[in-house]
Amino acid sequence: MAGNKRNVTVRMKADLEYESRNPQGNLVNIDMYDPEHKHAQSPMDLLLSALGGCASVDAVLMMKKKRREIVDFFVEVEGTRNDGVPAFYTDIELKFVIVSPTATEEEFAKVIALSVEKYCSVASSLKSNITFSSEVRRPS
Repeated sequence: MAGNKRNVTVRMKADLEYESRNPQGNLVNIDMYDPEHKHAQSPMDLLLSALGGCASVDAVLMMKKKRREIVDFFVEVEGTRNDGVPAFYTDIELKFVIVSPTATEEEFAKVIALSVEKYCSVASSLKSNITFSSEVRRPS
């Protein structure tokens, strides 16, 4: 099953610093420094950010479709990592907060469940069996 492909190029800037760029030229800085020297998100932070962003956009659009006013909206995403190597996420908790004079907690909870369980491509990717392949080559 061929699908819609996306790609980015991740380039080293320093031993613990990288930048990722998509074909449109949008740039994300990445670093693996200790917290006191950090100036960008780590790859594992970015995974949480991607999940939170993906789940949020559908939730907000669904609430707007219901003509609910949104004064503020955010999601706190917390991942618990395995103690060994690799230190993958074993659990991820998303805490959604909406400030809305017109939305009920019940309908917001339904929208969040739909967003996370059905529409979020990142959440679906994290639950799937992804096939990885790699190739080593010299620049042409």
